[in-house]
Amino acid sequence: MQRREFIALLGGATANWPVRALAQKARVRIGFLASGAAGSANSTAQVENLKQGLRENGLVDGRDYVLDVQFAAGDYELFPDMARKLVQAGARMLLVNTIASTRAAQNVNPPVPVVMLTINDPVGTGLVASLARPGGYTTGMATLHEDLTPKTLEFQREVVPKAAVIAALFNPANPTNPLFVAKLSVAAGAKGMTVLPFALKLPSELDAVFSALAEQRPDTLQFITDSGNVDLTDRIAALAIKHRIPTFSNYSQFAVLGGLLTYGTTERDLFIRASSYVRRILNGAAPGELPVEQPTKIALVINLKTAKALDLSLPPTLISRADEVIE
Repeated sequence: MQRREFIALLGGATANWPVRALAQKARVRIGFLASGAAGSANSTAQVENLKQGLRENGLVDGRDYVLDVQFAAGDYELFPDMARKLVQAGARMLLVNTIASTRAAQNVNPPVPVVMLTINDPVGTGLVASLARPGGYTTGMATLHEDLTPKTLEFQREVVPKAAVIAALFNPANPTNPLFVAKLSVAAGAKGMTVLPFALKLPSELDAVFSALAEQRPDTLQFITDSGNVDLTDRIAALAIKHRIPTFSNYSQFAVLGGLLTYGTTERDLFIRASSYVRRILNGAAPGELPVEQPTKIALVINLKTAKALDLSLPPTLISRADEVIE
């Protein structure tokens, strides 16, 4: 091939999608619309999990791709501008982990592939047409939080048999969160329990919201998973211990960072699995034809250090069922 022809071919590859030739000949710029804050423990872990997943799929940072991460620090109104800037800077694919960032990525013009790293109910929220055939430019991983949130009530009753009032901490900016709270309320009502919802839209509101929550003296706290608020998990766990409130969630890392008990998927596994979509799209697959996957592994994680701090004695049968026990 003549040098002039090669340059013309490479130029054509950078102007069109898929980018099979680009993936083989030059580093691809990949944008990540992160919900959390730069430098937080959660954001740092997410970036590392993502890079690990890409490595496991044969993509090496700095050799095959450049990862351009933009952080919203919990302010979801920033996502549209962040997405535009990433594409203008040359990002050929956008990675997302909350509904607001997915919609922002889907609205860039011209469109680019969008890979969901971990998204609540993408069909119900209208992000994709179906799990089997998502359509458009979007695919990736879905969570099972909509099904798992009520399940934690069973664990709450095992840990606090007389629990009657549950505080639910959620993000109203996440369209699935109010639905999860409503579903939790129905399930709790059937067990003679009451759910008190507390909205946490921005990280700066945490202290005030938790103060109001603690004044109600709930028996337990359900942390409704949201990608922005998970950045606050260590602070939420510490506040709950301070006010002696047992905490439950579907976000596994919450137990690692001080929550009492979690039952759900691990973000690490989802991020790593989502990386396979990046590889397939770079190899020429059409995003809308790649089925959205759901996790197959659900983990029960219990933090005995937190139980001790709360003076709680957990049933041995519950501990024996845990996939991970933090001591």
